[in-house]
This record gives sequence, structure tokens and C-alpha cells, in this order.
Amino acid sequence: MAVDVKIPPSGESITGGLLATWLVKDGDAVRKGQPLFSFETDKVTSEATAEVDGRISIKVPAGTEVLVGQVVAAIEAGAAGNAPAAAPAAPQAAPAAAKPAPSPVSPKSGAAAEVSPAVRRLSAETGLDPASVSGSGKAGRVTKGDMLAALAGGAKSSAPATAAAPVSSTASAPAAAPAPVSIPSRDGRTTRRKMSPLRKKIAERLVQAKSEAAMLTTFNEVNMAPVMELRKRHGEDFLKKHGVKLGFMSFFVKAAVRALKEVPQVNAQLDGDEIVENNFFDIGVAVGTDKGLMVPVVRDCDQLTFAGIEKAIGDFGKRARDGKIQLPELQGGVFTISNGGIYGSMLSTPILNHPQAAIMGLHNIVERPVVENGQIVIRPIMYLALSYDHRIIDGKEAVTFLVKVRQAIEDPQPLLFGI
Repeated sequence: MAVDVKIPPSGESITGGLLATWLVKDGDAVRKGQPLFSFETDKVTSEATAEVDGRISIKVPAGTEVLVGQVVAAIEAGAAGNAPAAAPAAPQAAPAAAKPAPSPVSPKSGAAAEVSPAVRRLSAETGLDPASVSGSGKAGRVTKGDMLAALAGGAKSSAPATAAAPVSSTASAPAAAPAPVSIPSRDGRTTRRKMSPLRKKIAERLVQAKSEAAMLTTFNEVNMAPVMELRKRHGEDFLKKHGVKLGFMSFFVKAAVRALKEVPQVNAQLDGDEIVENNFFDIGVAVGTDKGLMVPVVRDCDQLTFAGIEKAIGDFGKRARDGKIQLPELQGGVFTISNGGIYGSMLSTPILNHPQAAIMGLHNIVERPVVENGQIVIRPIMYLALSYDHRIIDGKEAVTFLVKVRQAIEDPQPLLFGI
């Protein structure tokens, strides 16, 4: 009996997304609970697992826009027998049709089963079937160069170019006559790929923030020596006791909470013609991933210890990079902290995380000459940036907020003792 594999629901507002990668191959034996594919939406990336043991038949290739509930494969229950569970394969699209050859080619062997990801991507984007292209690679395999040459009209096809690969009736079929694209004569000069749903959503939100808010950025600098010294003295004991390192981010989260309490205008947002001031402290912490920037939210930071904040941030960071963040974990933040310093950034103007009214950017720590008590001394300095919506936050509040953060970081003992 065949069991349909469907695109799983990812949230009430999500109706579709991108079937990003298959984690198994067509015809593989799979086990119940084994990850089958990754599904990208404009908010999160998730994995779907097998519901039964059996052998899988893939119906929709990777890189296809799909709808929630759409059938993308079928598992012939029990067909796997006692075969061991298939190890997760490298992410790939559904196998291409076998290239005509003098002798029959098995669906699981030969050149046809070895079509590279670059060839699959070009096929999905242009509608050109690799089986219609003469291959110059080993054992007649079609290369990316063969595909580009065929698109440019510089290679002969071994089959009519209109013989497109079969597509599921519920999937989006490529256009019969793809729009002309400029293809370079040499292989490898350019590559093309569609924006992922997450990247599209990031782009929309950034443009929305720039177009809807009266955004302004103010700066300050902070001497990191007191925090660095405190971490040096207590970091090892902190790690032994809590099982997590004492990082800089927990200090800045706590400092931001204190500053938000003292300058409540920053902990607000605009809803129509009303200003909504938030009386809770759910802080978003930006995490960079290979799919784009995510901002998971650490809840009730005013009630968490330093260890609690560090554990939450570490867990979010790992799961964000693994694509396992859940949609509710990205929603409801009142303020965001973005740390470009880990990449070496000296200064930047972060863009608001709509509908929040402010975001604080942290930057690289650099030893700089500063004047203290009339003497020039060297101190580890970090630049801070606060971007804010000038419609509801005035310059006075923005500057005061950063000053409060600076004071808390330069005298961190009260943060530790909660005084």
C-alpha cells in the first residue's frame, strides 16, 4: 500500500513554500521517522519525516514551489523489507530522466543518475531537460557547461528540446518557452538561483521598515575592559557551574532591559495612530545563518539569570543554523540586538525589525586611545548603534538609552547582583 508524503503545515499563516532539498534518493528504502526533505517558507525551514517503513518514490523535484498538503512523494509501505535505513543522502533534486544510450541505463546507475546539482538547478530554472543534451563528461554525463552551451545554441541536442521531464500535476511546471537569458560563453562566470522564501521575506521586511518608519541612527562608545576583566576572573567557574560560557551578549541583554525600563519610549511600537508601550522584555537576538538572518526571541529577559540568557541564545543559535527554529520562537519581540562585531564590523546602521521601534547594533572590540583623567590610555572600545523610529522616539530618548547601556556595561556589578 502506498502512503502519500505531503508538505506539512508550518503555521496558520503559511500556505506554501519551497521544497528545498531531498535528503533521500528516489527508490531509497526509508524508515519511519527518517527525515525526507527540507521545506522552506518565508519564516522558517522545517523537515518532514517518513510516516512508515518502505521504499520512496519522489514525485516533485527539489527547488519546486509547493503548497501545504501537496503530495510530493509516495512510500510503498513494507517494500523496504528488512533493509537497513538509508543514510541521509546529500541534498539533491529528484533524479533526471535517463539519457538515451546504446544500452539501457538503470534508474539507479549510469550517467542519468549522476546529474550534478548545478545541472538540476539549470534545468529547473530554464526548462531544459538534461536528457536532451549531449554530455561531454565521464560516461557521457551532462555537465553544467553542456547545459550552458545548449542554452546558448552552441551544442547539439540528442533529443527534442521540448521533451521536458514529467512534473506532478500539483507542481508548478516550467514555462514551455523560457524567457531568453544572457548566458556567458565560458562556463562558471555566473550562476543563477532563485531567492528562497526566507530571503524574499527578509527583503520585504527590510524595505517595509525603510519605507514606513522615520528611521534614524545614533551612536555611542563603550569601554569593554570591566566586562572583559569580570569574564576573565569568573568565566571558568561560570562554565563549570552552568555548563555554558559567560558571553558578552548576556551583559548587553541585561543592560538593554535596564535601559528599556528607564526609557520606556524605546520599548514601544506604533499601531495606527496609537503608541503601544510594552511592559515586558522579550528581546530578539539576531542570528546569521546560511539561509539568511533570523531573530529568535528570548522571553522575559528581566526574569532570566545570565546563565539562562546564555543557554537560550546558544540553543537558538544552534537550531537556527540547523533549520530547526519554530515559527512562534521568531514572533513577539519588543527590541532587537544585532552583533555585527563577531564578523569584524566596526560600525553600521542596523535596520529596524518591523514593527519594533528600535534595534541596537554591537560592533567589533578594538583597542583605541582614550583620555581618562587627563591622560591618554589604551582601552578596548566597542561602538554601539541605536536605530530608532523617530516618529515615536525623540533624539533625547535614543541618546539616553545608549548612555544607560554604556553605564551598565562599564559598571557591570549591579547587573550581576540585580541592583
